[in-house]
Amino acid sequence: MLHIVEVEAADRTSGLVEALVAVWEGSVRATHDFLPEGEVERIGAMVPQAIAGVPTLLVCTRDDEPVAFLGMDGTFIEMLFVSAACRGQGIGRSLVECAVAGYGATEVSVNEQNPQAVGFYEHMGFTTYRRTDTDGEDAPYPLLFMRR
Repeated sequence: MLHIVEVEAADRTSGLVEALVAVWEGSVRATHDFLPEGEVERIGAMVPQAIAGVPTLLVCTRDDEPVAFLGMDGTFIEMLFVSAACRGQGIGRSLVECAVAGYGATEVSVNEQNPQAVGFYEHMGFTTYRRTDTDGEDAPYPLLFMRR
């Protein structure tokens, strides 16, 4: 059974962060085929700090194991990752619906080179209002900023 819960900063144990990093890596390897060799590892080194520091963290578990998570700062969805084994099962949709209804989420940024994610957010009612040529670390990965 799926369960979505907000994890307060104080409850983000090293074990939970480690499990979410594994979800992140599997998700990225399944969806970010535009990343050259070595980039997943480079970016992955920043992920534990991002998970620990995001103000609102929603974690979806199945049988007490994390299978997806969504992080927000205010009304901005900073991250959404679903384990590769659970993609296409409505978990991402459930997390976004929870973020919108329960936390007032209105915006997201997404890699332009990840058409599955762009299409997902469009399906969820988001439309692009801005594009950048680089990501937040100035790497050559264009971002689309979307809002609903």
